Amino acid sequence: MSSSSYCLTEIQRRIDEVKQFLSITLNIANAHTVEFYTQDAWNRLTAVPPQEVLSTFSSCNDGSDQQREPQHRAKDQSKTTFGFCNETDRLVDACELLRAARAHSLPGLGVCMSRDELLQALRESRAESRAPAVAMGAEMETDEFMNSKKSHEVQSMSEVVACLAQHCGVKQVIDVGSGKGYLSSFLSLQYGLHVYGIDSSSSNTHGARERNRKLKKFSRAYQKHNKAVKAQGKAAHSPQEESEEIQPGVEGDDDFSHGVGLSQEEEKERDSEPNQEQDFFLSALSVDVMQPSSPRVPSSQLTDEERERRKRESLERKAQNRTSANEMFSPLTSYVTAETELRELIDELEDAVMVGLHTCGDLAPSTLRMFVAKPELSAVCSVGCCYHLLSEEFDPAGQECLHGVCGFPLSQYLRQGSWFCGRNARMSACLALERVSLGKGIQMESLFYRAVLHVILRDHYSSFKSEKRVGNVYSKAKSFVDYVHRALLRLELDESKLSDRDIQDYHDTYKPRMGEMHAFNLLKVTLAPCIEGLILLDRLCYLKEQEDLSFSALVQLFDPLLSPRCYAVVGLKN
Repeated sequence: MSSSSYCLTEIQRRIDEVKQFLSITLNIANAHTVEFYTQDAWNRLTAVPPQEVLSTFSSCNDGSDQQREPQHRAKDQSKTTFGFCNETDRLVDACELLRAARAHSLPGLGVCMSRDELLQALRESRAESRAPAVAMGAEMETDEFMNSKKSHEVQSMSEVVACLAQHCGVKQVIDVGSGKGYLSSFLSLQYGLHVYGIDSSSSNTHGARERNRKLKKFSRAYQKHNKAVKAQGKAAHSPQEESEEIQPGVEGDDDFSHGVGLSQEEEKERDSEPNQEQDFFLSALSVDVMQPSSPRVPSSQLTDEERERRKRESLERKAQNRTSANEMFSPLTSYVTAETELRELIDELEDAVMVGLHTCGDLAPSTLRMFVAKPELSAVCSVGCCYHLLSEEFDPAGQECLHGVCGFPLSQYLRQGSWFCGRNARMSACLALERVSLGKGIQMESLFYRAVLHVILRDHYSSFKSEKRVGNVYSKAKSFVDYVHRALLRLELDESKLSDRDIQDYHDTYKPRMGEMHAFNLLKVTLAPCIEGLILLDRLCYLKEQEDLSFSALVQLFDPLLSPRCYAVVGLKN
């Protein structure tokens, strides 16, 4: 499989373009919403009315921005850069900023492959090498036991991972940050891959193991249902197939939107049946797991010796099925870093594909570092998230990178420039432009409450740094006054300093300026794809800098409306 169409120098050029854009605009992304009023962020960083930003954002989303002229356009365009005045560094042209932001996002830069393009390239490579097609079990309806977001993510990513494994000729997958084990279970049950799910939380590991057990129970009933449906289309079928159906409701497990159980009669029949049917997915995926059943002979016609032999074989078969299932998916508890020795965790480790679905913070770059360093890892497919949890090597305060290797920047190219984003900017990168464009994703009232609370803390208390956390107080508060009382109690501050009337006066004073906060947050949302793009281009650049990789690319795996962190970093070794 040939390398992606973008070489290292081209990716570096794209990085330079985004860096230039962010060097002008990053002040807005790094402004803390909590300090919006205490730092007078709107007047300090912008010179346009809030309504212009709101209307420009709306017109850009409906495609009418080409005909729109901003109300406060600078007379001399040469005096602005990306909508910011070169003399004051304040925003003077919201329309120019929004257009520049689109041009410097990953879609605007045109550096990403689609999921279909990647799959097509892998299939063409397989055809050239005359390798067999990816083996699949019976189609599994994931929305039966996952929500729509997780179902979309697992189905989209698992097919890519299976194709990568087939391309590399490997049967093992290491799922880093496996969490509840949805991806791991699906890869093992649907594609017959041996998956090691590694997570730092023992509760997640235990939950993944239990969830996998219930998935197998689900799949057993699911197979029976499929057989019954198929049998209805045939001229002749057995009475047993007619009576088999899915039963709703596995109680006590809220991970399943629709559970599957068996009636008491079915349970009894299943447990006493000598020739018990094997697990649906394992039998469908792997021929060597399947064992042909012997012709049925009525129990009354069996000798005692034959009956005992069949009972013994049934017990052995059940034990073998359990062993095979355990080997297909092995949840492991371990804290993983770039220095982790995988062979110390996995005794049976062979060549494998490393994957990560929404690995948080530094775990995503650690996954890429492991892929580069470990010869047993043939491919990687990493989807990161939680950019605010990344540690930065060039933090001016020196507070984020306290434990050796940092998560950003990853590439030598960005490290040479000592590039620094800032935590608030990385927090902004987590915002979902596509969702906000549809009126979702920003809880403006809660942000407004917190910013006004910060004014109260400044005016009446000595402790008012933005790092002070009040927790999830808003969801429990009945009003702004109630919110402030709850927050002061959480911060262990004296509530008696302020009357309810005093608190309400603060709300009423800043309420007319709520539009400023709304407009400002839309500006931060607009910059989010550009900041995320720089982080992901840095990771791609890191892979491009390696000599033993035959392919590396950014791939859009998911629908951003369903899953905002939709880009994967994919790499293949020679």
